[in-house]
This record gives sequence, C-alpha cells and structure tokens, in this order.
Amino acid sequence: MKSEPSSADTVELIVPADLDGVRADRVVATLLGLSRAAARLAVDGGHVVSGSTTVEAADKLPAGALVVVTRPTEAYGLVPLEHDLSIVYESAAVLVVDKPPGLVVHPGAGHRNDTLANVLIWHYPELAGLGEEHRWGLVHRLDRDTSGALIVGRTAAAHETLQAQLKRREIARVYVALVNGQIDPATGTIEAPIGRDPEHPTKMALRQDGRFARTHYRRLAAWQELSLLEVRLDTGRTHQIRVHLSSIKAPIVGDKTYGLRRATAGNPGRVWLHARSVTFVDPAESQLAQPRTVTAPLPGDLLESLAKLGEPSSGGVPADVAGGSAS
Repeated sequence: MKSEPSSADTVELIVPADLDGVRADRVVATLLGLSRAAARLAVDGGHVVSGSTTVEAADKLPAGALVVVTRPTEAYGLVPLEHDLSIVYESAAVLVVDKPPGLVVHPGAGHRNDTLANVLIWHYPELAGLGEEHRWGLVHRLDRDTSGALIVGRTAAAHETLQAQLKRREIARVYVALVNGQIDPATGTIEAPIGRDPEHPTKMALRQDGRFARTHYRRLAAWQELSLLEVRLDTGRTHQIRVHLSSIKAPIVGDKTYGLRRATAGNPGRVWLHARSVTFVDPAESQLAQPRTVTAPLPGDLLESLAKLGEPSSGGVPADVAGGSAS
C-alpha cells in the first residue's frame, strides 16, 4: 500500500505471477503506474531493493518477490525551474514554445529537474497537474540540441486531442537543417525504418526490423560544400532527421553522433537543426476550424552561422525562415 509521502515515500510491492521474470524497471513501471523513464530513474537511483540487494534495471524479478521502492517526495512531481521561456502562440488550450537549444524536453535518466517540463510548470503551474500520464502537456519531442517550435496542451483534454492529431499525421512539422554535401536532386523522400543501434544503445540506425519512418526534404540554398534544407516529417521517430540525412551522405552540420566529427564551415557548436513550424487545429477552436501554422524564428547562433557563409552559390535563404508568426 502507498503511504502519504513526507520527506520520502516507501512502497512495498509483491511481484504478481503475470510479471514473473520481467525486468525490474518494467515491474516498477507497471505496478506503480509510472512511465518507463520514471521507473528507470527510481531503479538507477538505487531506490529499488529486493531482499537486501539493490535492484538493477535489467534484473529479472521472480513472482512473489518483495520489492521495496523508496522515492524522494520530488519523484511524485517535477520541481519548477525558473528559466526564460519564449512562447510564440498561446490559447486557452495550446501553447507553442520556441525551445532553446541545450534543453532536454522530458524528464529521463540523468535529467529530472532541469528539463523543459520543469520550466513549463514554473510559468504555467496548472501543467504540473497533468503529470506523467499527460507528459505535463508536451505533445511531441525535440532533441536536446534542436531548437524551435514545440506544441504543449494546456489541459488533459487538449493534450489528448493534439496527440490524436499527431497519431493521425494531421500535425505538420517543418524543420530547417544545414547539411554537409551538395544535395542533388533538390527534392526527395527518404523512407527507411529506424530502430535502436544494437552496437550503440544510445544511437538509432536504419534497421529492417525498425519502425516505419518517412522524411521529405527540399533544398533551399547551397554553398560549395553545404546545403540548407527544408525537412518535413511524416513520422516522428527518435533522431529521425539526423539518421535519415546521414543515410544519404548529407549529415547535419555539428552532429558528432551521426555526422562528421571534424569541424566544418557553418558549425554553430551544436546540431544545426531547427523546428521551423508546426501546423495543427487548436482544440480551443471549432473542429471545423482551419489548421493554424505557427513558426519559430531561427535563433541567433544559426543566423550567425549563415551570415558567416555569405551568399549561397545557388538558391537563397527565404526571408520568412528568420521570422516567427502564427496564421
């Protein structure tokens, strides 16, 4: 039974027969109704014990085993983080955040109270009430070093409606990326399944047994060794754009994980990838309302890198790439 938390909360669990031999992090997630990320945080933090032994995430727990989970009070809710937050669209149901680079979106291993979710509940305390179940309103993700437009539902109902739009592929997400190499032809589609890299668990890779993924790209401008692309997603797999572009020998500038480790022209010191716009139907409006497009301006580091490149040899940087608006 779960007691009321004070400075810490201790929960005693008995592994049921239907979870016999299941990994410890999955057992904790299932029995406590947590996300796998939250359960993994508890396990990795040494807060899960069976007998006199601290449990590891991959340990297989037998049916009937007594498992004791001790979590600090903060594990029940995020700690608000005071930090600047740029909002490019706001209604009663939706926020669109212009996420800065370097900020993790969701809590996870190694990041509990320094994420965008923590910043959001500082500025919008009601989002704390949505909790793990509704991801504090966050509808989708951006990688830590990716900047740009990110949708947040302000209520449980709005979050569910937006998630349904995302699942039906009714939310359009457009990015701009500076890549190494000349892109020819100027437009194309990459359709290749993506899964976890078996040799490097923190990376993703093209895999026949991976999840379906499709990315469209269009060249906006080109320099001698670089191309500026507009990228549109049909799916939203982890690291999808980075993996797909690398697979056609056009790795994103600054991407040391999937691209070139050496310094190249235009490198802003991080992955040169920005979520330029999102298009969705605002749940606060009529279901018959027209989709709304919200854009986030290029941040200073990316604008500076383009300025240093000078005039492109072909094409051009659209004027609205550097602007932000809702329509």
